[in-house]
Amino acid sequence: MKVLIVGGVAGGATAAARIRRLDENAEIIIFERSGYVSYANCGLPYYIGGEIADKEDLFLQTPEGFWSRFKIDVRTHHEVTEINRAKKTVLVTDKATGKVFAESYDKLILSPGAKPVMPDFCKGVCENVFTLRTVEDTLKIRRFTDNNPIKTAVIIGGGFIGLEMAENLKNRGINVTVIQKGDHLLNTVDGDIASFIHANLRAKGIHILLNSNVKSMENNVVITDCEKIPTDMVIVSVGVSPENTLAKDAGLALGVKGAIAVSDNMQTSDEDIYAVGDAVEVTNYISKEKTVITLAGPANKQGRIAADNICGIESKYQGTQGASVIKLFDMTVASTGMTEAQLKNSNIKYEKVILSPLSHAGYYPGATVMTLKVIFKKETHKILGAQGVGYEGVEKRIDVIATAIFAGLSADKLKDLELSYAPPYSSAKDPVNMAGFIIENMKNGIVKQFYYEDIPSLQKREDIVLLDTRTVYEYTRGHAEGFINIPLDDLRDRLSELDKAKPVYVMCQSGLRSYLATRILMQNGFDAYNFAGGYRLYGSMYYDEVVSKRAYDCGMEK
Repeated sequence: MKVLIVGGVAGGATAAARIRRLDENAEIIIFERSGYVSYANCGLPYYIGGEIADKEDLFLQTPEGFWSRFKIDVRTHHEVTEINRAKKTVLVTDKATGKVFAESYDKLILSPGAKPVMPDFCKGVCENVFTLRTVEDTLKIRRFTDNNPIKTAVIIGGGFIGLEMAENLKNRGINVTVIQKGDHLLNTVDGDIASFIHANLRAKGIHILLNSNVKSMENNVVITDCEKIPTDMVIVSVGVSPENTLAKDAGLALGVKGAIAVSDNMQTSDEDIYAVGDAVEVTNYISKEKTVITLAGPANKQGRIAADNICGIESKYQGTQGASVIKLFDMTVASTGMTEAQLKNSNIKYEKVILSPLSHAGYYPGATVMTLKVIFKKETHKILGAQGVGYEGVEKRIDVIATAIFAGLSADKLKDLELSYAPPYSSAKDPVNMAGFIIENMKNGIVKQFYYEDIPSLQKREDIVLLDTRTVYEYTRGHAEGFINIPLDDLRDRLSELDKAKPVYVMCQSGLRSYLATRILMQNGFDAYNFAGGYRLYGSMYYDEVVSKRAYDCGMEK
């Protein structure tokens, strides 16, 4: 059996190695149009920033290593330009020599990846404008920053690559501005979680412009609909599109966003051609809708599945949850499943809980606060997604919930998970368990919640009571408009100050004291609601709205 693989990074390299482990006699050739194969593209920003000192550390394997260990023929600087499905051949150009030749195959795997989207305002502009996708891109940016006196940089786009580049350029002493078209950075989370990201980046000295459109670029100036920003360099990171040229020209079926349509065994519309990685259409594990998700983990799994099926082992891809994590200076942001925005677009009804637990036992030194959000179906309590932001242990909690989603656990059953515990690592009631407790309480009518988006309308009403149950000291340092203060420990003795005819909406710092207050109130004949996330969340979102609006109105953050 002769297998050709187009593209030698995550999916292609994984497929090649798996085929060799299953078939010692297969002839395997990888064609990679760049000069590098099997590299850690998720680590590229960290080489630019100097966190990874040696570029050789980025390479998981080399052509020589593939041959010596696996007897896999890897040909870099070789671009496949055409597929002849009838003859079962591909046309290849050796970019070093210009030689063009045909190569036959029994099975073909397409792993061409995705290409950066380059908006019209970037076309034909100067040499200080970059995208980051390949090792060559990385080396080009690193040379530019090493050899020029770079003082300012503009990042256009606030996704993973854009934010990682913002951090790494800032760590090199460069003043960074991030321009985002939408109302918050990182669309794998919702605006409430993103508010903590914004605050952290601003605290690190990064300027953020939200709801801002780049109109053009002239000389060394980025022109938005709000202001003109002089800059020494620009990173364009507004997304990627599937690299589908080969598949499209060969007449293979395409799916959403032009991605290559594949079955659950990674087979294209041609039974002898498979496709994997960022170029393929996948099924969203939650909504069952077709989508495109560009992550290294799914690409590696897909490469293995394609290899299994080629070698006669039935293997199926289960869909993508989109689990992801990003480090932003000292902060960790992680998510899995669908966001509120995605659920609304898919017309899926949901409920949510937001809590602010400590990363580990409070009496053990070094505990930090995280914010955890779990989204679920109201009727069935099926988990639809989760997001977390904090400084320690965030990714662990999201990974646990990602596993629960895959296993089909309902959200209230998170309370029953037996998770490892020691004071330096967690609490006897882990944050994941705590989310389950809250959801069970909601299910049983023990607690009712309200959310940040409800507050503006609540503040206009006179038929309710807005109650802050923090201490007097906490309250005087800052509180939401319209909320009166009765500390939790005084509440039982001051119930007479409240009108039982009026529903009471209760807030505290994290959501715990306000929950206790609602239990007191409800058992004394009041209709009470607990604020999800506490004043910590409210303050973050409110401040973020004020700063973002000022930045947009004035054209500059103060």
